Amino acid sequence: MNPQAFRRTAVVVLGALTLTHCAQNPVTGGKDFVLMSESEEIRMGAQAHQDVLKEYAPLDNPALQAYVNELGQRLAKQSHRPNLPWHFTVVDSPDVNAFALPGGYVYITRGIMAYLNSEAELAGVVGHEIGHVTARHGVRQQSASTAAGVGAVLGSILLPGMDNQAGATLLQTLALAWTAGYGREHELEADRLGAGYLARTGYDPQAMIDVIGVLKNQELFAAAQAKRDGRSLRSYHGTFDTHPSNDARLRQVVGEANQYSVASPREGRSDFLQKMTGVYFGDSPDQGVIRNNLLLHEKLGLVMQFPAGWRVQNRPARVVALSPQGDALVELQQGPKNAKPMETLQQGLKLDAGARYDSGSLSGYPAAFAAGAKEGKPVVAAAVAFNGTQYLIAGMALDKPAYERERSNLRAAINSFRAISPAEKRAARPHVLQLVTARPGMTMAGLARQSPLGADAESQLRLMNNLYPSGEPEPGQLLKIVQ
Repeated sequence: MNPQAFRRTAVVVLGALTLTHCAQNPVTGGKDFVLMSESEEIRMGAQAHQDVLKEYAPLDNPALQAYVNELGQRLAKQSHRPNLPWHFTVVDSPDVNAFALPGGYVYITRGIMAYLNSEAELAGVVGHEIGHVTARHGVRQQSASTAAGVGAVLGSILLPGMDNQAGATLLQTLALAWTAGYGREHELEADRLGAGYLARTGYDPQAMIDVIGVLKNQELFAAAQAKRDGRSLRSYHGTFDTHPSNDARLRQVVGEANQYSVASPREGRSDFLQKMTGVYFGDSPDQGVIRNNLLLHEKLGLVMQFPAGWRVQNRPARVVALSPQGDALVELQQGPKNAKPMETLQQGLKLDAGARYDSGSLSGYPAAFAAGAKEGKPVVAAAVAFNGTQYLIAGMALDKPAYERERSNLRAAINSFRAISPAEKRAARPHVLQLVTARPGMTMAGLARQSPLGADAESQLRLMNNLYPSGEPEPGQLLKIVQ
């Protein structure tokens, strides 16, 4: 949660769109069922871009931003839509993800970049996302959803203006695609297009398969972790159920790029690794770090314990924890500075009639508490005045059975809010990526013993250096480590 980003995330609502004709697909030349022209696509993408930046803050690393943008612009010039106003942004998120908006907006997380090992692999991820834009996958999905009247809410469900509203939005209809993908055929098409863009830009198109393999290994490891911890898995949409080494169809579509001759393909391993030095691994101190579901926010001076086993999402404007069953959540975000806690709850939450409100204190700070329901969903909440501002903490369950099961977790999370201690400030030090050169006899197990990553350190370091599951470094090899 970023201290500067306390305004709730606004969602851009698309106006009514009139179907006037079927537009031409810029890749195939055939007709597409779409509800917007290219100019509308660009305008909608620019509008939605502002909302993405409220959910995912740009990484404060000008050199890395410039590096990724320059690479993306070179790839885009070789695409089927070189004249789009392309934008490439590295976002400050530990998630292993990359996604694109219609109109030429491509985003890549620092989390996914930690697992890449060359400029060519980075080009594979960026080229794949460019492929989604050039083939208008997002526009086609948005058009189909609008025509069917389908919309999912993206954003806080507890704050005013963010509950279920009629109307589909670009972000809403793309939210599922960002995580689950556009379906195998569209993902394969993005791989085919991206591989061609790689080849025409001077990279080996097989880097597309290489990077999918790297990310598939990371997904398999993350799936095992999630199962062990009782969490749901959220993986990058560019991977498939089958490992790329066994996926004949994937190899076939990527192989189509072999028609472009690349005499001396660029790998860019050293350049890429040097650019990753000093990048945060895991949570950013600007948003607070999570250790065993404990939020430690040194800059804001606060601590909050989210329930064990819940999936915690740390975003610039809020922190949200979701129960393993997906039917209860706890949310923390900053509220208005000048209002009193009771006013914040009564005027902000807008609970159903019959809600109860009380004044009191939370960890010694002035607070107000509420219990009731919002559109029939049980809610408990608190607003607390702390360090010159206000924080709103709310817990919600889908229905009464879920609330009864999670009541103690919701209330314990709210009551855990307090000031950070000196020892916790030291524990809030972020993890960063550094480089070492492998010496003779150096092993991944030895590096893991010096790592702050805990029991999973060896597997994580192997994944980050493309040595998973059992590879060892060669003398002279540059390796990423976490300090």
